[in-house]
Amino acid sequence: MKTGIIKEQYEIDRVFTRSPWKPLTYLEIQKLSKKKSKGYIYKELKRLSYNKMIKIERIGKRAVLYHIILDCASSQQYWGFLHENTSWNLEKFPFQIIENLRARIPTPFFSLIVTGSYAKGKQTKESDLDVVIISDYGSKEILAELKYEAETSIPKVHLYVFTSKEFLEMLGSKKENYGKEIARNNLIFFGGASYYSILQEAISHGFKG
Repeated sequence: MKTGIIKEQYEIDRVFTRSPWKPLTYLEIQKLSKKKSKGYIYKELKRLSYNKMIKIERIGKRAVLYHIILDCASSQQYWGFLHENTSWNLEKFPFQIIENLRARIPTPFFSLIVTGSYAKGKQTKESDLDVVIISDYGSKEILAELKYEAETSIPKVHLYVFTSKEFLEMLGSKKENYGKEIARNNLIFFGGASYYSILQEAISHGFKG
């Protein structure tokens, strides 16, 4: 399922999708990207800043923080695309199940996310595939359409459907919940821009993971 779109520059970009609510230092970016060249890293950070995908915040004389930008459609589209592309380029993943589920979703307006052990890269032969659909179409209708596919797939699919409002409310809650787990550990296959739009609203209201 390799698309061939991922380039070396995305090694830097991808670190910002791990915890988008968290500003990063240079050392954190270097560690997460596994890149050693300071010149290369600074060049890519400059590119992201120039394209208005990240914001550079200087604290005092030496400290610098790099923030992902999510408050405009172009950045939501970019980070959503990058997150989707990263997911589709995984090794040894049951992509056909994702395609089968997508084909049966009765609306083109949705985000399809995998969470749980597959998102963490800790799945075993016994692991189920935890799939989350975020859509305002109608939870009951979507569940009804996907029920048979989810129950008969190998691995079996644990299916969850939320509206955008429900997902946003979970992120905004002070209590630990499944929505926050989804935000912390996920693979996005469809609807990345919509997901980042919801996440941006949650972050603007204080969501910090």
